[in-house]
Amino acid sequence: MGIGLAWPLILGIGILFLPESPRHAYRKGNMDEARRTMTKLYGAPENHRLVTEELLDMKNKLDEEKAAGKAPWYELLTGPRMLYRTILGIALQSFSQLSGVNFIFYYGNSTFTSTGLNNSYVTQMILGGVNFGVTIIGLFIVEHFGRRKSLITGTLWMFVCFMIFATVGHYSLNVSDPPATPEAGTVLIVFTSFFIVGFAATWGPIVWAIVGELYPARYRATCMGIATASNWTWNFLISFFTPFISPAIDFQYGYAFAACSFAAAVTVYFFVCETQGRTLEEIDTMYVMHVKPWKSSSWTSPVAKGADEEEVADAKVTEQEN
Repeated sequence: MGIGLAWPLILGIGILFLPESPRHAYRKGNMDEARRTMTKLYGAPENHRLVTEELLDMKNKLDEEKAAGKAPWYELLTGPRMLYRTILGIALQSFSQLSGVNFIFYYGNSTFTSTGLNNSYVTQMILGGVNFGVTIIGLFIVEHFGRRKSLITGTLWMFVCFMIFATVGHYSLNVSDPPATPEAGTVLIVFTSFFIVGFAATWGPIVWAIVGELYPARYRATCMGIATASNWTWNFLISFFTPFISPAIDFQYGYAFAACSFAAAVTVYFFVCETQGRTLEEIDTMYVMHVKPWKSSSWTSPVAKGADEEEVADAKVTEQEN
């Protein structure tokens, strides 16, 4: 536990060198700071078209929010498509835990001991290393294949891994005498590793990016807090109930996590818009205008198409009235 203190220390020192979010700086009236930060992020000069357009989007959104006044708490449910997005954020963070990843990390030692492995802690260290290393690869995946494809592929991958894990563990492994079925034990460890690869490359990092992009600045902090609370709630529930459930149904417990992974894939396909390469203002517009998620990858902003910006405002008014 003492060694664990080193990582928050590194994180805390590193944060001191991070610039403020461009949107935060802009909202505080520091336009020059916002522009400088964006030029660093984009690697472009301060007068670049993308920087100018995004600053204009920030101004328009901020003007809209000022005109509407301070947001009361209930606007998290009544704001433009906010009930939809609030529930979606809760669902995504819940599925992140219901994928079974912390079942593996919390109770992996017990699981691997039941396969006849003499030193299950070594396997846990290996899984932790895989989780860390593949997460870095996940940063490449999300920027080259998009959020939707990555999340759907990741959940289907995890679904297959847990189906094999549960089936082999329940029907092939000799729990009372694991050395008698060494092949089954090997399969369990291999597909546990495959599961970690799928989670670390997709849902591990990407779900946090999605939730951070779902909401307009007016509601973002509160909605992200609610979504994150659902993550930790399921984290607690899984860690609390697993010691009671696992002995009762042994490896069949994996079927529950497999089902949740499949449900997560369905949820992403039907409800999550593709946000890769889009500004937060464009993402807000997509949800307000009811862009179909499965068509969102090819969607073009009305402003980018030269359409009247009032079209977006009208959509927001209509949604608010509904």
